[in-house]
Amino acid sequence: MTDHSDKTTHFGFETVPEDEKAGRVQGVFSSVASKYDIMNDVMSGGIHRLWKDAMMDWLAPRAGQKLLDVAGGTGDISFRFLKRAGSGHATVLDLTEPMLMEGRKRAEASRMEDSLDWVVGDAMALPFEDNTFDVYTISFGIRNVTRPQDALAEAYRVLRPGGRLMVLEFSQLPNPMMQKAYDLYSFNVIPRMGQMIANDRDSYQYLVESIRNFPDQDTFLRMVQDAGFENAKYRNMTMGVACLHSGWKL
Repeated sequence: MTDHSDKTTHFGFETVPEDEKAGRVQGVFSSVASKYDIMNDVMSGGIHRLWKDAMMDWLAPRAGQKLLDVAGGTGDISFRFLKRAGSGHATVLDLTEPMLMEGRKRAEASRMEDSLDWVVGDAMALPFEDNTFDVYTISFGIRNVTRPQDALAEAYRVLRPGGRLMVLEFSQLPNPMMQKAYDLYSFNVIPRMGQMIANDRDSYQYLVESIRNFPDQDTFLRMVQDAGFENAKYRNMTMGVACLHSGWKL
């Protein structure tokens, strides 16, 4: 077992001890849980919905599949998956119970609660047996994990042979001028929106900073491959504002 007690990591642009990050991330998402879905619409102009639809198009869910949606929060990806698959089961895992509570309310309103489980848990130490799931998704969550490589190793462990990993995450624009314009928008507009809509500027400042600290597309592709996934590829969404990474446990 590796000792991480004296190691540091990023929390936004701040350097913090590794064992503090999960608690801080939990604080962010507990704070914004009730407004999270509204803020996603406002921050992305609704485009996050198109990205998630594109994720489902590439994933092509099939009837009877078992999904693990990590950092699944309010269940956005799981609802889409189950509707596309027609039948199946989704387990939504998140570190933050208030996010899962919001998702559970949505499931009850949609009469989908029988097809969903809601589990409080850590992406780096999943409470599931090896070779359990057909599909593992994580959407806008892996950049909040203290050690993303550990999360990818856990994804590989719990997937069945032939299982599919899919990661949707904010990424880097390949054009420096466009990246600069995007940064100006992100750092100046999004925290203010967070203050206006969720009464929480600091959490959205963290979210913006966490995007800038996340590895670029090719670096993250190598991380997916290092975890053992094969036929790994990525597709840029909206010129690289977000990116979809896919890999298979073969």
